[in-house]
Amino acid sequence: MYTIIGAEKRMNGIVVEYRSDGGSATTPFTYAELIDLRINALDLLEHPGNYRVDPGNHRVRENIP
Repeated sequence: MYTIIGAEKRMNGIVVEYRSDGGSATTPFTYAELIDLRINALDLLEHPGNYRVDPGNHRVRENIP
């Protein structure tokens, strides 16, 4: 899982930017996907560093210490 370094609102969802092994990359999530993952979209937009992404499994999770 990679730390999310940015999130941008789009018409159909949110695009998250994360640091990968080769630099930075992005992956999109629809609002429906975020709801299914029990992720608060507004909180993700305001505090992207509190979340981690697994692009291979297309998952977002809270970064719980």
